[in-house]
Amino acid sequence: MKVNIEEKKNKLYAIYDQYEKDVAEFKRSSACVIGCADCCIDVGKIEITTLEGIIIRDNIITFEEPLRSEIRERLEKNRVEIEQKKLVRCVFLKEDKTCLIYHIRPFSCRQLYSVKRCDGSAPAMHRQAVEIARQTVRAIQKLDSNGYSGHISHILYLLDNRNFRRSYLHGHFEPQKIASFGKSHKIMINRFIST
Repeated sequence: MKVNIEEKKNKLYAIYDQYEKDVAEFKRSSACVIGCADCCIDVGKIEITTLEGIIIRDNIITFEEPLRSEIRERLEKNRVEIEQKKLVRCVFLKEDKTCLIYHIRPFSCRQLYSVKRCDGSAPAMHRQAVEIARQTVRAIQKLDSNGYSGHISHILYLLDNRNFRRSYLHGHFEPQKIASFGKSHKIMINRFIST
């Protein structure tokens, strides 16, 4: 049974919109400005779901060369550095410290804001907003119940595998096929963590 990916995308965007409404009052006190990019450089761990990965991958495919190849190279380098336990800069951060995929950025990016300038430290968020974000992550994982969650470079690596991508888009749930990679790269199975 093929998954209606457009329907899932629309539900994901609705979850994003609800989160923004729920935290709007908190984000009014945000110190974040276009180009600050502390979270993109110093946080180092951008977690996504397979559904978010499909959206990002579909966007990457539309990039002109040489940008598309450059992003692929950055993703590979990022993946290797993550495996070496290094803190890595987001591959989608442009030279001017704006986001190349801001319009489709994953929830792990959307949830971040800080009430004070970060200047290399973690963002300072309202406790209530953090709890709303946790609930939102669970809702996204539940929506993507036949998918996985993990670092952006690892999920996009899996989605570059045609068989994996086809299986996911057809609604198949076959974690045994990625078990070794999943264990070594801390990939989580959404249907087991979203309950």
